[in-house]
Amino acid sequence: MDELAKELEPHRVTSVFCYSHEAHPGEHYPHHASFELKMAHARALRDVIGVRRPILVDALTGDCHRAYGSMPNMCWIFGRGGLVVYKADWTDVTSVHSAVVDLLGMVARRKKDRAVYGSFHVQRLEYRPNNPQGFVNGLKRNGPRAVAEWDAQVERWQAERRAAQENDE
Repeated sequence: MDELAKELEPHRVTSVFCYSHEAHPGEHYPHHASFELKMAHARALRDVIGVRRPILVDALTGDCHRAYGSMPNMCWIFGRGGLVVYKADWTDVTSVHSAVVDLLGMVARRKKDRAVYGSFHVQRLEYRPNNPQGFVNGLKRNGPRAVAEWDAQVERWQAERRAAQENDE
């Protein structure tokens, strides 16, 4: 997303990262017990992960995160007047890029000949590339507990699938 944000700067598009919580807390990056700890984790996003966009830190209680849907990796695009022009329950740079390009094209057409009328909402299923090693690396960065909890969750999902298959037979 940082690369896309840099690409869009000349078009006066601003991108920010809203940090809400650790999705997979571990020994190195535990659950936030204080706002100071949350700020330290946000600085690590900048210094360790390399996030270059402005990072807005949500309240310790996650007020912003809850107000905008509570999804784990959501993305919103707002027009200049605050109108929601895009929202996704998972951030995918290709989808965001497409939405911004469409929005910039509409703005250009509107400025040129005012040949843009009305608006409507679209809902569609998007696909994103899977990067399991990147995900595992993130878990390891957070600590062994994060890895162990994830492995335990995967085992629960597999057991549920096996039980469902046995019930179907």
